[in-house]
Amino acid sequence: MYRPKDRKTQALFPELFPFGGSLDEGNRWLRIAALIPWEELEAEYGKYFSDAGRPAKDAQLVLGLLLLKHMTKLSDREIVAEVLENPYMQAFCGFHSMATEETLDPSTLARVRKRLGLKFFKELEKKTYSVLIERGIIRARGMLVDATVFPEEIKYPTDVGLLNDVRRWLVRTIRKLGGRMRTRRRKAEQEYLKFAKNKRKTKKVIAKAKKAMLQYVRRNLKQLGQVLEKAQDVGKAICVRYRVAKEIFGQQWEMYKTKTKRIANRIVSLYRPYVRLVKTGKQAKETEFGAKGALVHVDGFLFMDHWKHEAFNESEYAVDHVAAYAERFGKLPPFFVADRKYGTRANRADLEELRVRPSFKPLGRNAKEQAKDPWYRKKQKERNRIEGALGNGKEHYGLGRVRYKSEEMSEVWVRASLLAMNLKTALRRT
Repeated sequence: MYRPKDRKTQALFPELFPFGGSLDEGNRWLRIAALIPWEELEAEYGKYFSDAGRPAKDAQLVLGLLLLKHMTKLSDREIVAEVLENPYMQAFCGFHSMATEETLDPSTLARVRKRLGLKFFKELEKKTYSVLIERGIIRARGMLVDATVFPEEIKYPTDVGLLNDVRRWLVRTIRKLGGRMRTRRRKAEQEYLKFAKNKRKTKKVIAKAKKAMLQYVRRNLKQLGQVLEKAQDVGKAICVRYRVAKEIFGQQWEMYKTKTKRIANRIVSLYRPYVRLVKTGKQAKETEFGAKGALVHVDGFLFMDHWKHEAFNESEYAVDHVAAYAERFGKLPPFFVADRKYGTRANRADLEELRVRPSFKPLGRNAKEQAKDPWYRKKQKERNRIEGALGNGKEHYGLGRVRYKSEEMSEVWVRASLLAMNLKTALRRT
């Protein structure tokens, strides 16, 4: 159950100032806290708890910790410890007196995130951005559009390494469920280590190691299947991962037989089977492993309009970006700035119909003359702003390494990180 907190205005931490004085109202955490609609979020938060049972943790405490986590790039355990030492962070989380003991167990944050889910975090975004727009902190001044990949925290996948991960998990699970059979664990481990330490991995060496791993995995899959048939009360997680292991084996066996390196919906991680390979076309990183997001940059703030755990053609979402902008700000954007991918004839026609001025490279006989237009050249230079914002997010707000371990939670990680970055940007304007 959830009991709303009494949020009457009262002095903060009076025990710290027995002779008068107060916390510095100009502190960054107090200023950011003033931008967040806590009461509206609390009403939404309470819907995710039943009317019976033990009272849930306070909404501002939980949401404050989650936002601080992404604004500081600390882990759940580290942010709980950090808040315990910082009165300004405690004020951000809704405390009125100094807490000297751990406010909640760090594992509570993981459970609450899972309970709230993606829908709540989208609502958190919407309500917070509405406040920033109403206060004039975010101003509707046109839109810059781009797409990027948000890499997941997985090791670089190779066929042999992936099969070895599957084999290790199968062996551990067989032993965990009490299976008494020869898994060939030691021999398989020796063969893999010998392969891993080999500095000259020729095609022949890789093919031989892959064949050996396929044989071990096939044997262990059959053994685990026999154990599962006899076992009772096997957890759902084991059954799901067993199916993923079988699918990985099927894909790798098919590629080995056909001597190809590609297959549809290829799984690259046993523990995050939803992750897909995305071709970026960049010189530094031709491929990345994660979800792709289509984003909009407005007046220094980043918003994510589309998300998918596979490659997609971002130019197909140009009109959707305009519609999302209109819903967010209550009007159409004066201009639409994007790279040449978006400059399809269909997008040009749609934007012209909506009376949104695009910054695409001109077409037709007078294209060269039109390309010299100062407005067009200025807007193309402005496009660097969204590239810089994405780089800043990946470097300083965790967007370069998604750590939450489920398909839905990985999107929560990105949205929470973007919200943290946008709140820091709003802080500079207050």
